[in-house]
Amino acid sequence: MNTLNFLFLITAVLLFAGVIASRLSARLGMPLLLAFLGVGMLAGEDGIGGIKFNDLFGATLVSQLALAIILLDGGLRTKLETFRIALKPAAVLASWGVLASVALLGIFASFYLGTDWKIGLLMAAIVGSTDAAAVFSLLRNSGVRLNARIRATLELESGVNDPMAILLVTVLISLIMQPEQTTAASTALMLAKQLGFGLAFGLAAGKLLAWLLTKIRLAEGMYAIMIASGGLMVFAVSNLFDGSGFLAVYLAGVMVGNSRNSSVEHVLNVMDGLAWLAQAGMFLVLGLLVTPSRLIDQGIHALVIAAFLILVARPLAVYTSIKWFRYTRREIAYISWVGLRGAVPVTLAIMPLMNGVPGAQVVFDVVFAVVILSLLIQGTTIPFFAKVFKMVLPPQPEPLDSREIWLADRLSVGLQSFRVEAASEAENSHPYAMARAAEFAEGRLFALIRNGETIKVNLATRMQAGDIAWYVLPEHLGAAFARQFADYRHNQQQFYGEFVVKPDVKVGELAAAYGLKVDDTEAQAALADVFRERFGDVPVAGDRIELGGFRITVKELDEQSHIKWLGLKMPKKTDNKDTPA
Repeated sequence: MNTLNFLFLITAVLLFAGVIASRLSARLGMPLLLAFLGVGMLAGEDGIGGIKFNDLFGATLVSQLALAIILLDGGLRTKLETFRIALKPAAVLASWGVLASVALLGIFASFYLGTDWKIGLLMAAIVGSTDAAAVFSLLRNSGVRLNARIRATLELESGVNDPMAILLVTVLISLIMQPEQTTAASTALMLAKQLGFGLAFGLAAGKLLAWLLTKIRLAEGMYAIMIASGGLMVFAVSNLFDGSGFLAVYLAGVMVGNSRNSSVEHVLNVMDGLAWLAQAGMFLVLGLLVTPSRLIDQGIHALVIAAFLILVARPLAVYTSIKWFRYTRREIAYISWVGLRGAVPVTLAIMPLMNGVPGAQVVFDVVFAVVILSLLIQGTTIPFFAKVFKMVLPPQPEPLDSREIWLADRLSVGLQSFRVEAASEAENSHPYAMARAAEFAEGRLFALIRNGETIKVNLATRMQAGDIAWYVLPEHLGAAFARQFADYRHNQQQFYGEFVVKPDVKVGELAAAYGLKVDDTEAQAALADVFRERFGDVPVAGDRIELGGFRITVKELDEQSHIKWLGLKMPKKTDNKDTPA
């Protein structure tokens, strides 16, 4: 019993220390995942804890379980709109992009390390895919507002590229250990099973889980347990039939998350905590598994390989994957930079150790060091390079908080809160005045809070900077309503321009009004048509073109993702670097 309690104590202490360390890492601008990884390494055999942990099966079990929960949570928060925006480029990145990265890095690693080409390719395949846990976590906590196409591409790529990496690792291990049984036909069949069954089963199981949520009445906390256990079943069954469990559980989460009902809201509230616990536990265990002294021995090799991956292999793979999809050079460069490696490569690196592959320990140590370098170098500079490559959109006014009160399974009332900023329209205005516009006719004041207390609203009431106003308001009106409470116009004008233009305006009309010089072939086209021609059928806020030296930028989309407003800016000088690659 004392041994069991001691184990509980160690686990609790490590998790607690990881949470406390995460606050320090956030202040230093470091990825939170590194905090838990660092605590695990400090507690390990080379650290102050001195805990000897070499249970490969246990580490794999924890990692696979945690990754399933993380991908399920990521899927729950992925809107179907994301697939419409970036499915094709993300699919190419998840297939050809992984193959290209592995080929380039594998050839380099083989020559640099002087090892057999199969070992070099195996090492490259292990770090060939971006990591969903790292990408989801760091993008959502980076503090920058990215172009929706860039964000969708990165999240979808990380969510669906694991099958290709797992296939390559499995094939290369088989090629090393049992070369006579590894054929092109068996590899093709394995890929078909991984993608085909993972895709079909994930979508079907996700629809079934979403349907069950509407039919079964449970206590609020039980819905998340139901979906978490259902997601793990999807993961396990897909793996048992040689499908991709990672792909299946991610897609199941997407299907559940996009079925709007009261049960889904309960699931999201609890799953966020489960996902954080999964990440913390996984990185603690992986930190315990590694021996820091061996990482130091392989540090130079890892640094060179990481540099080639980050600066050569990944950029070339991204460029050849998505240059056909009208991404600008800056966008390609930023997507290349955010090729984060995390728990998935470390988990895959355990496979050669468990299968007795010669040189597997060196592969594991180098891979682990590459992951740490990726998180340190790329993970800490996501906001910086977003500004360098001009990927940051100006802050969008948005609700401070939002809640939904469900009156029936598919009937809810939205509550949203807004903080009154100095110099905003709301300051010194009556709270009822904010909902007088026709588009906000559904809005009703619910409460006005000042200095932590509700105040009684009468005809003389005027809102002050710092007040928090709660309104009964549909969710889709939140961003537009929030503009009245924010002083955002200066930043918006700097980015979008001084003038607002409708998308149905003809290019020739705009040219005549502002003295622009445009091509005669474009003069009769509407601005919206010009954007579709240059950026495809799915525009996003921040897409930009130049006409006669004037910059025209997509400023706002309507509920059907059609262009609602464009910003017109007269720059001091033309910058041609924003043209698609």
